[in-house]
Amino acid sequence: MTIQFITPALHDPWHADQGEDGPQPHPPVRAHSLLSLEQWHAVRDTWPADVPAGVSVANTVDIETLAADLPRIGLVVLHFPKWVDGRAYTQARLLRTRFRFTGHVRATGDVLVDMVPLLDRTGFSQAQLRADQRLAAAERALGFFAGHYQGDVLQPKPAFARDLSQEAGPAADRARAELHAGQGI
Repeated sequence: MTIQFITPALHDPWHADQGEDGPQPHPPVRAHSLLSLEQWHAVRDTWPADVPAGVSVANTVDIETLAADLPRIGLVVLHFPKWVDGRAYTQARLLRTRFRFTGHVRATGDVLVDMVPLLDRTGFSQAQLRADQRLAAAERALGFFAGHYQGDVLQPKPAFARDLSQEAGPAADRARAELHAGQGI
């Protein structure tokens, strides 16, 4: 999974339904509407199944409240109010592993470049970086680690439970070298 970075230059099809005084309690049905969890709960029974909807969820919400609706949702936006608050990582991992959500999962809020590798490992497919963060640095951060010992949503098995010689990168090179170490080959 590769993270798509949402920038002002990128045309984002998802749009929030805002009124003059904030979110509309019962927004009109439009493709790619980005709704708050409260808006979604107000309209989910009447929302057409063929119209993609996105739902923005606070990191304090039990993600299981969306489980029954996930087949009808194309985007779940998870918010990081502070970069040190990692509850959205858990929400993303649960969406991908427990609930098998195949739509987009977007990180918003206080999203720093240093967070990008873990965003990728926990199931985020999109990220909107904090305004002072550089896109080029975030893209480089995705290549910092060739492999990980622990399992994640991309590779559920830990390193000891998989054949590293079949994988690409430095870990695979080491595994192939160790396979024949001391055998004079």
